[in-house]
Order: sequence, then structure tokens, then C-alpha cells
Amino acid sequence: VQLQASGGGLVQPGGSLTLSCVASGIAFSVIDMHWYRQAPGKERELVAYVLRGGTTKYADSVKGRFTISRDNAEKALYLQMNSLKPEDTADYYCYARWGNSNLWGQGTLVTVSS
Repeated sequence: VQLQASGGGLVQPGGSLTLSCVASGIAFSVIDMHWYRQAPGKERELVAYVLRGGTTKYADSVKGRFTISRDNAEKALYLQMNSLKPEDTADYYCYARWGNSNLWGQGTLVTVSS
């Protein structure tokens, strides 16, 4: 059982990035999926989630700029990030929750800087 995140990198303010998280060993369609982030010196915070039924929710700080989506056939979770700001710089983590179980993926670093 594994979550593999990718897609981070260095981008200029105002730019875009798409993060991906691919699951293996899990019945992906019945899992609630989340993106969290942790900036240097700060606590990990929820960025967005998409439930197994498709309901989505976003942190106020990213609403209107980020879009979370999932592809159950590909067992993949995505985070489209537009209009990136320096304060979006963080390690981004995907997180899965189902029943009484949960799983974190490894982080992928997003750096927004000119």
C-alpha cells in the first residue's frame, strides 16, 4: 500500500504547477483523498480534499486558485495550482483515509520564487 506524489518544483510567482499522487495496493474509489502542505517552521495544514463521492473542499487561502481532482480508473489524485504565490512554498503531501485506516504519501516540494 503506497502513495507516490510527484510534480513539485520551482515556479515563479503567478505560475502554475500540477501535483499528482498515484496510489497502489488500495481500492482507490472508496477512499477520501486529501492534499496537505507544510511550510518551513509551520504546522502541516489541509489544502483541499475530494471525498469518494466527489465532494471537494478547499482552504480559504487557495480557494479560486487550486483545483483538486481524482481519476479513480488511474488511482490518481491531482492538484492543479494556478496563480502561485511565495506563501504557497511548502512540502505538499497526499493523504488517504478509509474506514479506520489512513496513509500519507511522501512530500513533493513546491517553491514559488522569482
